[in-house]
Amino acid sequence: MTTLQLTNINKYFGTGTSRVHVLKNINFTAKKGEVNLVIGPSGSGKSTFLTIAGGLQTPTDGTVQLEGQPVKSMSSKQRDAMRLNSIGFVLQSYSLVPYLTVNEQFKLVRKVKKENNLTNLSLERLLDKLGINDLRNKYPGELSGGQNQRVAIARALYTKPDILLADEPTAALDSERVVEVGKILQDLARAQNTAVIIVTHDLRLTDFADKVYKIMDGQMSLQMAQ
Repeated sequence: MTTLQLTNINKYFGTGTSRVHVLKNINFTAKKGEVNLVIGPSGSGKSTFLTIAGGLQTPTDGTVQLEGQPVKSMSSKQRDAMRLNSIGFVLQSYSLVPYLTVNEQFKLVRKVKKENNLTNLSLERLLDKLGINDLRNKYPGELSGGQNQRVAIARALYTKPDILLADEPTAALDSERVVEVGKILQDLARAQNTAVIIVTHDLRLTDFADKVYKIMDGQMSLQMAQ
C-alpha cells in the first residue's frame, strides 16, 4: 500500500540570476514494508528531497501525499501531528538534546508521544541491537559521531513510525555497523509495515533495499527494484 507519494516536485532556491533549480520534476512513491534507497553525491538534492517528503519544507510546485491526503491541504497543527505521530527522522545533525543523557532522550520521547507501547524493554532490545546499551548514562557530547548516530537511529526507530526518513544514517559507521543498521531498517520495514526512505551516498546499503533510486543534479531515476 502506498503511504507516501511525491508528484512532479520542483524546488527552487533564490531569485533572479541567483535562482537555482534544486529538484526537477521528481516523482517518487514509497510503499509500506519496503526500504527505498536514494543515492547521490553531495549537492545532488538528496536532503532537500527528504525534507520535502517529511513536510519540513514545501516544494515550489508539485504535490506530496501522505496516505492519500495532500500535505498542502493540512493545517500547521495537522502537519505537526503528522510529523510527531507518523514520521521518524534520522537527520545528519543527529538532533539530540545536548543536556540530556541517552536514557533521558528516550524518556522525553515517551513523554511527548504518550503511547503505551514505548516500553523500557523494547528500548533495551533496540539499544542492544545497535550496541549502545552501555551508553545510557552518557551525554551526546561524551559520545563519538558514530555513537551519536546510532542513538539518533534508535530514537527514530523506537516510536515505530509509519514512515522513516533517514539522511546519511551510516555516514559515521564502519562496515560492521552498516550491516547491523541495514538489517534493523529492513526488519523494521517488514515487521512494522513501515515505509523506509534513506538518502545516502553509501553504496553498502544497497543490499538491504527493495528499490534503489539515483538522484543527480536534481533529477531522480529508478535504478533497481526487487
